[in-house]
Amino acid sequence: MSSLLLKGVRPYGEDPVDLLVKDGFIAEGTDEDEVIDATGLIALPGFVDLHTHLREPGREDTETIATGSAAAALGGYTAVFAMANTDPVADNAVIVEHVARRGREVGLVDVHPVGAVTVGLKGERLAELGTMANTGVLMFSDDGHCVADPLLMRRALEYSTALDVVIAQHAEEPRLTVGAQAHEGEQAARLGLAGWPAAAEEAIIARDCLLARQTGARLHVCHVSTSGAAELLRWAKAQGITVSAEVTPHHLLLDDERLDTFDPVNKVNPPLRTAADAKVLREALAEGVLDCVATDHAPHAPQDKDCEWAAARPGMLGLQTALSVVVATMVRPGLLDWRGVARVMSERPAEIAGLTGQGRPIAVGEPANLTLVDPDATWTVRGAELASIAANTPYEGMELPGRVVTTLLRGRVTAHEGKVRA
Repeated sequence: MSSLLLKGVRPYGEDPVDLLVKDGFIAEGTDEDEVIDATGLIALPGFVDLHTHLREPGREDTETIATGSAAAALGGYTAVFAMANTDPVADNAVIVEHVARRGREVGLVDVHPVGAVTVGLKGERLAELGTMANTGVLMFSDDGHCVADPLLMRRALEYSTALDVVIAQHAEEPRLTVGAQAHEGEQAARLGLAGWPAAAEEAIIARDCLLARQTGARLHVCHVSTSGAAELLRWAKAQGITVSAEVTPHHLLLDDERLDTFDPVNKVNPPLRTAADAKVLREALAEGVLDCVATDHAPHAPQDKDCEWAAARPGMLGLQTALSVVVATMVRPGLLDWRGVARVMSERPAEIAGLTGQGRPIAVGEPANLTLVDPDATWTVRGAELASIAANTPYEGMELPGRVVTTLLRGRVTAHEGKVRA
């Protein structure tokens, strides 16, 4: 493998150095074959996304593993976890092996399939957790659906301890969200939209933290969206419960005031909450109560978004805009420095999932999974220009700060200056 010199790069935003990448690792010396002028660019460990939807198999009209991997690489990601709500559902070894194999064939990011907790995501009986774990699956989730049955969730957590895997929960008590269209509050009432109460999220988080304490399992909470949920997680961690949690970029930046237009691009599950919730989430992420940022990248076809609000499917694109939203909400206000960004976008998600080659320090001898960021750049988001097949970004037309310039996967450049390198 050829060597690459990143000239004048600033690891974690600190003093500039010349960083040599050789044979997939960060090395010493200057015997480079290629040079990238990285003057002014910040080097971070490659980002890890614990929560993305690549839609393959079944909805290749909205995203494929190839297009989703391209979006991930352009967004600075070197590893993504592909959720199980495909068609057919990734609830068996055949489907998860297919997803992993396609990820390797594309080769732009490490694609880790997430196995379903229950057969068909129906919440009735456990899927083949052991068989899927034997193929290398590290995380299981029925994301898009809550594992609402407490006995079934307890059994899943018990099995997970023996398999040394993570159970990731979509926290939503379904009996409280029948017909829900927006966060239950003043805005939903004014607009005449059925409410999605914060208690529906918080009740499941409280229940599952208690089950995790009883079983000794590793519980991960997906897309935390309420201030009450953050308080519950703070309590659970103080009790020594092994629970981690993610927050999405859109729940850090956006709130339910955007619903005035009834534009379904703003429809997501869990819904956009209040500005007060978003403020608490930002503070909780800075504090470490919320462990990491995960995109919940959810591409949708035009017919599933360009329709009336009630008929629209929930979800937003997120892979290519995540870093910029974190810069806007966390770095610019002084809540996180660049080492903090590395923590919430790379190091903690890799640790939560149990990855060994990702989220590593930028140091000699470590794998060269790297993201180079221009902290001073701004760019305007255009959904049609993103790598995904879908274009449902809530940031359409927004000018966002910070731009990913280059991504390296084990020393190989996968994206550079807005273009993917196959």
